[in-house]
Amino acid sequence: MAITLIFLILLAGILCGETKYMVYNTSQSIVPGKLNVHLVPHTHDDVGWLKTVDQYYVGSNNTIQGACVQNVLDSLVPALLADKNRKFIYVEQAFFQRWWRDQSEAVQNTVKQLISSGQLELINGGMCMHDEAPPHYIDMIDQTTLGHRFIKEVFNVTPRIGWQIDPFGHSAVQAYLLGAEVGFDSLFFGRIDYQDRAKRKDEKSLEVVWQGSKSLGSSAQIFAGAFPENYEPPSGFYFEVNDDSPVVQDDINLFDYNVQERVNDFVAAALSQANITRTNHIMWTMGTDFKYQYAHTWFRNMDKLIHYVNQDGRVNALYSTPSIYTDAKYAANKSWPLKTDDFFPYADRVNAYWTGYFTSRPALKGYVRMMSGYYLAARQLEFFKGRSKTGPTSDSLADALAIAQHHDAVTGTEKQHVADDYAKRLSIGYKEAEELVATSLACMVESASKFGCGSSSTTFQQCPLLNISYCPPTEVDLSLGKKLVVVVYNSLGWKREDIIRIPVINENVTVQDSTGKEIESQLLPLVNGSVSTRNYYATAYVGKSPSSTPKFWLAFTVSVPPLGFSTYVVSSTKGAAATLVRQTLYKSTGSQNDTIEVGPGNLKLIYSGNGGKLSQYVNKRNMVEASIEQSHSYYSAYDGSQDLEYFQASGAYVFRPNGTFPIPSEGQTPITVLRGPLLDEVHQRINSWIYQITRVYKEKEHAEVEFTVGPIPIDDGIGKEIVTKITTSMKSNKTFYTDSNGRDFITRIRDYRADWDLVVNQPVAGNYYPINLGIYLKDDSTELSILVDRSVGGSSIVDGQLELMLHRRLLHDDSRGVAEALNETVCILDKCTGLTIQGKYYLRIDPLGEGAKWRRSFGQEIYSPFLLAFTEQDGDKGTNFQVSTFSGMDPSYSLPDNVAMITLQELEDGQVLLRLAHLYEIAEDKDLSVMASVELKKVFPTKKINKITEMSLSANQGREEMERKRLVWEVEGSQNEESKVLRGGPVDPVKLVVELAPMEIRTFLIDFSYRWSTIDRKVA
Repeated sequence: MAITLIFLILLAGILCGETKYMVYNTSQSIVPGKLNVHLVPHTHDDVGWLKTVDQYYVGSNNTIQGACVQNVLDSLVPALLADKNRKFIYVEQAFFQRWWRDQSEAVQNTVKQLISSGQLELINGGMCMHDEAPPHYIDMIDQTTLGHRFIKEVFNVTPRIGWQIDPFGHSAVQAYLLGAEVGFDSLFFGRIDYQDRAKRKDEKSLEVVWQGSKSLGSSAQIFAGAFPENYEPPSGFYFEVNDDSPVVQDDINLFDYNVQERVNDFVAAALSQANITRTNHIMWTMGTDFKYQYAHTWFRNMDKLIHYVNQDGRVNALYSTPSIYTDAKYAANKSWPLKTDDFFPYADRVNAYWTGYFTSRPALKGYVRMMSGYYLAARQLEFFKGRSKTGPTSDSLADALAIAQHHDAVTGTEKQHVADDYAKRLSIGYKEAEELVATSLACMVESASKFGCGSSSTTFQQCPLLNISYCPPTEVDLSLGKKLVVVVYNSLGWKREDIIRIPVINENVTVQDSTGKEIESQLLPLVNGSVSTRNYYATAYVGKSPSSTPKFWLAFTVSVPPLGFSTYVVSSTKGAAATLVRQTLYKSTGSQNDTIEVGPGNLKLIYSGNGGKLSQYVNKRNMVEASIEQSHSYYSAYDGSQDLEYFQASGAYVFRPNGTFPIPSEGQTPITVLRGPLLDEVHQRINSWIYQITRVYKEKEHAEVEFTVGPIPIDDGIGKEIVTKITTSMKSNKTFYTDSNGRDFITRIRDYRADWDLVVNQPVAGNYYPINLGIYLKDDSTELSILVDRSVGGSSIVDGQLELMLHRRLLHDDSRGVAEALNETVCILDKCTGLTIQGKYYLRIDPLGEGAKWRRSFGQEIYSPFLLAFTEQDGDKGTNFQVSTFSGMDPSYSLPDNVAMITLQELEDGQVLLRLAHLYEIAEDKDLSVMASVELKKVFPTKKINKITEMSLSANQGREEMERKRLVWEVEGSQNEESKVLRGGPVDPVKLVVELAPMEIRTFLIDFSYRWSTIDRKVA
């Protein structure tokens, strides 16, 4: 009997224990009249940083960082299924798509339901969270499109929210182009200048309506919010397994019960944020880098917080997303402060300007830009040939380029082994795209048919290392009777004439076009410095020493139709050959009066006989004459050793100079001038690690400067940041202009910010800005412009002067997480040397108001250089090609001078993606800042357009649908007096003419057929 009684007591205890299960009420929605705290669960997953993208995904290499994205996504699904009120947002498609491919059909169906119900929201939606300083706008569009189209195809969803929470400053192009024009209703970000943030907190202006484009104005504005501190939860509310925030302990039978204490902490933090935020809605970003690897710990604590905070009643807590938060802000029907321009440069505290990364890893930046232009051309050729289901395709390069736009990739702020991984992916992608280009060109030269081609007998080779004069296909001995055929492809929409250069070993060579007409050509000797750089880096990249060394650069003029190619033949000759230019060595004369004039055409550069320094720029056509100097110097990198409060060295992110030092020419270094009928070259050995070639072309009115910098010496224990300065006597009044991601130009004023009274603590670093296209300044009569071949940092620290940072080599980490000095080296057979950079910039001086034409048109030529392909053939004359010249357009047509075709791509479903971009802003040029028209029938003369649908920028929804859904935000003080923004009209389905207003980009999906038919054409 006693045993039975004991059993009953135990059973009752067990039953009582079971009834203690707590059901938390997480169903709360928005409560009018209360402060609503929107809890937004999220993870921020860098697509490479301290570990590679694949290491982050699978969770390997954890000695560096314990992070596994696979765990995050695996853990997320059951956590969301456990409570239908829980929500989560996910951003990085590079990770999500990897994970999605690994899932069973059952899990995929579950995830589709979670997305359909709104529990899981895919926001931002690009392959990565791209940076907003080094990336080019075309790359930003491409990587976003890649992610958005996947989301649309798999889930039938269009992301609504921009979520740029970690990039180091924010661009105008991001706001209007990658925000409003992709259909986002809002844009949220974490990093703005610490001085700006403090003022915005005081004024409750962290949330604004951002109009990033002068040209598109309110038609491309977006609601934008900067977080009060960063993209993490308030202090004390981190709930990863190993975090040290107090959990919500609500079991009264256990020690450390703390419900009321935690509720009080929550309410206090909420009220504090409410004091700096407009309306009764605030957002808490509940997560940070690589969190939710065990999602249940976060959701368990948030369940409790929502339950007990709402029982307390002082504020209202709810699971939310940025979409819900945005709708709540919109429903408040308030007007918001207006923001224009951008959020550069960014400093997170005193002496800590994140402006070094504008130049960090210049080789990777150059590689990304080169691959970007190549990808554009490869997609065009894939379209002309027809996309193959069996390959090769441009998809691998697309993926690699997309990941490379990440804010710790092209920025140069990753560990070295991760930078190597990005470059490796680009190389792999390039190899497949190279094969695609070769087979496409082979098809096109061998087949006059518009319906494809069979197997090809022509094998084309290309030269990705042509910049260092390494090009095995051109380094063949032509004296043996072979001839070299060069196919030159022009990816621009207008006819282009330019000079190309290829390395050759023979002196007696001649160049003919496809009709057999001899083309004027010029041989320039390959200098010893170039040969040594070539051999060293070719060995590093290819893995073996070059088998031959060319003796000359062969330069000749080519003329190529729009979206087309021309063919040239290089062969040996016993008669008149290419002009071998004479070299003239000028030593310092000591006389101030002696001058050296360089330039075979209208442009003349004048060098002083005393020292060989550039002194004057003369354009005989437009009568521009200007004094001009060029110099090199370096900023000594601050090491942080004297800092008392905050250690701050110059590093991968941060530029903190400790003095500037001129780099003089070593000794009486002579200059060498090479003169020829097509171009002149000025060679200058500045010192043992800086070499410069300045080229002036007969038919061009700008100077091309090719620099070779490195290895930067560090044996004195000091890091160095190398700059070149162009100095004129122009009175620029502290004002200069830099581009936003290669698109709009933004006015910069030294030591000034439009949004707050700047306290200057870094007069150099605080005036640096990112440059993707160019930088210019002007006075009341002239403009000085410099265009670049990759992303760099630059400024105007002195009136009349522009400077570019070309290279950086540093010895200290800047304490922003990468934990590695930016000290790039190249190793061959275990011998390592500092990285040498070779690049180009271009300069020109124009009469006031005339510089934009050059900046815009030549800027396109820099981004889209000629694509060269080579093959050997036998025979005496001409080529064996059926088609030796080609244009994808009507022979009588080319795009207007103010329009570029930035995408022409056949998609997997056979549709064609077309983007056309107006290149000018309003009032930028008196002739070209006007409405432009493109005749699609002449752009595609061999195809019939059956259907054309205008899309959002990322091509995931119809433009009309996007505009219909767009939220229209009220701006403070606005009387709706703004003049109507100019936009191109609808496309007439019969005329098929596309109008483009200044700075407008229009995106279309086109269904083609080859034969004209009676199928009805519509514009959706």
